[in-house]
Amino acid sequence: MFLGAHQHTLDAKGRVILPARFRERLASGLVFAPSQDRCIDVFPLTAFERRVEELSTLPREDREARRYLRVLLAGAHEERPDAQGRVTIPARLRDYAGLAREVTITGAGAKVEIWDRETWEVYLADSEEVFANLDGGFASQATS
Repeated sequence: MFLGAHQHTLDAKGRVILPARFRERLASGLVFAPSQDRCIDVFPLTAFERRVEELSTLPREDREARRYLRVLLAGAHEERPDAQGRVTIPARLRDYAGLAREVTITGAGAKVEIWDRETWEVYLADSEEVFANLDGGFASQATS
């Protein structure tokens, strides 16, 4: 499981060093994909393959399902970290997520997310307020 938030910097070539605690799980390959929250999802290769298999079971008649799968797969990019744990984020995904030099890499359970640091800080401030006021009703539905 990927946990925590880590501050990192993109270099001039669009590379970022993965947090040390994430590297082992991503060493054999990873997939960058656009996220609906305008960040970049980073999946271990096998987890991404499972996700695509799950999505492939959606009805082909469902226009929104087709659209989602097309955007996800067209934006996806397979990568393998170098010996220093660096990965190159494709320019298209950097633009999509609005990544500047400073980024935040967050653990998100089965995946990792890469956010523009300022965007993350705004998102987190808004979300922490909502989180603090939730009654947890949806959590009990997820466990039943």
